[in-house]
Amino acid sequence: MYVYFMENKKPLNEELIKSHVKHLKNLKSQGKLVLCGPFTDYPGGMVVFLAEDLEEAKKIAEADPFIASGCKSYEIRTLEPADEENNYLLEE
Repeated sequence: MYVYFMENKKPLNEELIKSHVKHLKNLKSQGKLVLCGPFTDYPGGMVVFLAEDLEEAKKIAEADPFIASGCKSYEIRTLEPADEENNYLLEE
């Protein structure tokens, strides 16, 4: 699982926002989108998604129209979810 955090760099327009939403819907239709949305206390947002490896994750992030247009910069991270299935990462 991966996360890309976006930071606003340039103003967005309606066409770009629609293209971004199309990108997210495409990820969802492929079963890759986990969670996404803007931050309320920071100028940007994030996308949590599934990818085979970091290379694919970077391609997915860089295909986001917000990033491809230069309107947002991004930072990508690998996420290891902690949940009941893995005992919240505790070994017992």
